[in-house]
Amino acid sequence: MVSKKAIKKKLLAKQKEFAAKANKELALMKSKFKKAESHVKGKIKQNPEKAVLIAAGIGAAVGAAIGAGITAAIKKKKR
Repeated sequence: MVSKKAIKKKLLAKQKEFAAKANKELALMKSKFKKAESHVKGKIKQNPEKAVLIAAGIGAAVGAAIGAGITAAIKKKKR
């Protein structure tokens, strides 16, 4: 039979292993995000008009989706 102490020791080792992997993955994702961010900033500086139009289009689409959802919820509530 395995003792509680041995189980606790194994669990703590696994926890440390998982935390190390998670921290490594987090650092990698931060690095990738920073690269993507600098790439996007460069594209915005190259063509600011296009960036504004894209942002406006995304905002309009999100607004329309939210509006449609609210309208559907109100219609459903009235039934």
